[in-house]
Amino acid sequence: MSAQRTRPQRQGGPPPGVLAVVFTVLFAGGIAVSTALAGGAVFPSPFGSPQEILAFFSEHHNAVQVSALLHFAASVPMAIYAATVSVRLRDLGIRAPGATIALAGGLLAAGLLTLSALLEWALSRPAALTEPALVRVLHDLAFATGGVAHVVFLGLLVAGVAVPGLLAGLLPRPLAFAGLAIAAVAEVSTLTLLVTEAAFLLPVARFTALAWLIAAGFLLPRTRARKTGSSHGRVTTSEDRKEEPVT
Repeated sequence: MSAQRTRPQRQGGPPPGVLAVVFTVLFAGGIAVSTALAGGAVFPSPFGSPQEILAFFSEHHNAVQVSALLHFAASVPMAIYAATVSVRLRDLGIRAPGATIALAGGLLAAGLLTLSALLEWALSRPAALTEPALVRVLHDLAFATGGVAHVVFLGLLVAGVAVPGLLAGLLPRPLAFAGLAIAAVAEVSTLTLLVTEAAFLLPVARFTALAWLIAAGFLLPRTRARKTGSSHGRVTTSEDRKEEPVT
């Protein structure tokens, strides 16, 4: 009587495309709902006057709290997306650093968005609004973490998926090349810390990256087609062969 060998089942995890839709909706919803609650007023630029910044947070603290809540919520599916995609890439045979880069970039982007959301929440507290200098510092930190830093590492997540997606043929070539271009814009947006005029790159990189992550999440395959061959008269199936590493 022979023992039957069982093969462990891989867990696919939540669909990356759905996760990307969820965190995009939550993030965009934070902007839309808070703007509506503020009567159409948008978050002040960190490069604006201290009086304008203080007036906004003093008059629209409810809108700021809602924005903080939704942006904090968006960071959770973003982190799960990074973990899921990195595992998916490894299951597809990616042994190059791309999978790890995607994981690191996604987790850092999610963590920085979390920090920015918590700073926003602090800005809505009455005690903080009594100190104009504190409001300015918190606002600058919220912008630096949720703006520049978040976008830069969001670009790293995109690059970590786009590069192996291109080299291994896991994604359509136009989509992969678009991801590389978006990642480049995201990294260049670092200049915002030195050049105010470069700030327009942040929303460009952010929203194109979110759209790209949705597309890549739905198009990234679960399995790769493998060639079959014969060995000593026996046909080798996909069950018997391991993925060749992508270098």
